[in-house]
Amino acid sequence: MHRINRFVMATAGAAMAASASPALAEVAEANEDHFITRSEAVVEANAKETWLALISPAGWWSSEHTWSADSANLKLTPQAGGCFCETIPEVDEPGRITLEGSVEHMRVIQAYPEVALRMSGALGPLQSEPVSGVLTIALSDAEEGEDGSARTRIVWEYNVGGKMRYPIPDISRAVDGVMTLQLTRLAELLGIVEPIAAGDESSDESAEGTEDEALSAEAEGGTDQPAEVIENEARQSIDEVFEDLNGS
Repeated sequence: MHRINRFVMATAGAAMAASASPALAEVAEANEDHFITRSEAVVEANAKETWLALISPAGWWSSEHTWSADSANLKLTPQAGGCFCETIPEVDEPGRITLEGSVEHMRVIQAYPEVALRMSGALGPLQSEPVSGVLTIALSDAEEGEDGSARTRIVWEYNVGGKMRYPIPDISRAVDGVMTLQLTRLAELLGIVEPIAAGDESSDESAEGTEDEALSAEAEGGTDQPAEVIENEARQSIDEVFEDLNGS
């Protein structure tokens, strides 16, 4: 019970800290039986460097959001059916016999090196609920740095659906905070490129331009709402990645 309470409290804390994160994030959709969180960051690394860091969560996942309180116990096998798992170490205490345990956080559905990673699973406190969750992480080339260095855009989407005992508005914000925290830690490890603040006029103009270019083939009308621009950009990025994989 102590471990569970610590995990839930850490989840709430991450939600409070999300607004200070350099990664763009939002609860993109929330209904009575599901929610979707979406985060995005651009890093000072090429796709291969980003992929290698992504599949090594022990190097960036927050220890506060593990059952063993140590991210060094995490391991991800980047292949279909592979496990994003955690080892629960034996406890060395006098007069007590302990055994090593383990936790499955997620299971890999698709691993396409340097392009996309998709996993299924209910993270953290959602593990006790009869819900399903799909985490999609898409990598794509971003605009090069001033010195011509490669940059990579990471779009991180977690789609959760099913019956749960948590109020959707509360748990969606908490999960969004945790997802943003994890992406931020990964991005900071690689070298994060600071995004333009969503409220900045130049940000709105730039985002609208990017959206028009990305959606020109299937545009259904523009928007001047920053949150909608971020959502459309992220969705398009993920769709484009998986269209490429399908050969379309």
